[in-house]
Amino acid sequence: MPAAPEVHLAGVSLLVALTAVVDIAHAQTASNGSGQVFPSKPVRIQAGQAPGGATDIYARVIAQKLNEAWKQAVVVENRAGAAGAIAAEYTAKAPPDGHVLLFATAGQIVINQHLNKLSYDPLRDLAPLAFVMNTGLLLVTHPSVPAKSVKELVALAKARPNQLNHGSGGSGSPAHLACELFKSLAGIRMTHVPFKGVGPSVVALLGGEIDVTFASTSATLPYVKVQRLRALAVSTAKRSAATPDLPTVAEAGVPGYQMNTWYGFFGPSALPKDLVTRLHADITRAVAHPDVRERMLKDGAEADEMPLDQFAAFISADSARWSKVIREAGIKAE
Repeated sequence: MPAAPEVHLAGVSLLVALTAVVDIAHAQTASNGSGQVFPSKPVRIQAGQAPGGATDIYARVIAQKLNEAWKQAVVVENRAGAAGAIAAEYTAKAPPDGHVLLFATAGQIVINQHLNKLSYDPLRDLAPLAFVMNTGLLLVTHPSVPAKSVKELVALAKARPNQLNHGSGGSGSPAHLACELFKSLAGIRMTHVPFKGVGPSVVALLGGEIDVTFASTSATLPYVKVQRLRALAVSTAKRSAATPDLPTVAEAGVPGYQMNTWYGFFGPSALPKDLVTRLHADITRAVAHPDVRERMLKDGAEADEMPLDQFAAFISADSARWSKVIREAGIKAE
């Protein structure tokens, strides 16, 4: 009989412990709405560029930090083509459990829809998860092009209408829009040659298949430093910390020119709200890591963050802005 109270207390302790485990498990499984702890399997980040482009490079840098935080494999899958629409559509139609995410550019989210017929609506079918960074592009040429400044390039293009080829990571990509805006403001004509991603377009420029392109600092600066490419200017309104001696396109001869792009993470629109909150916090924390910020700054990018509601409003406003630019400039996908 004296042992009975101890048995009773042990039973109560066991019941409390089991209840706590159940509560914890419930809290974890509720985070992705699918009855599984997140992440319960490898997380696949979709990149709409071929390997070597800025999207691919930064997706891998951030994936490494998420891998460390989640103790689960985080892999980058390159689904290049259609100016990033293939990767975006894949993500939009993926199960809403957080295991398929999209690392996207402004081109994929707010530009592509105004140039191409899509089977999905980027603003409706993709959930904003985290704003990551702003960056500009470098205006670069093959060394064989007889132009060592923006003014000389403009003069050359005017003397040879449509004879110079400009490449991009695809019709409707930031590089495409950057050059279309450049041609419009400079009053010149060049021929657009789209590729399946920034990486292939830079390879084509290195091989002399095209004459000029706008591309990310990360994808082009290494070649500029060894004189395999020639950088003429940066696309942003202010000079870049990564290339402080390089003028902006505006100050180098095309007044009013400005072009920058942003990057962010997205998931299927049906992601549960608590999982969206979790992903926003984890991604923001990964981007804030000193190693990540240092890498971005080195490449001329600025790491940044926004509250989720502000990010959503920003996307809507940016989409409206580009719709106006594309319509008024008469820019068409090719």
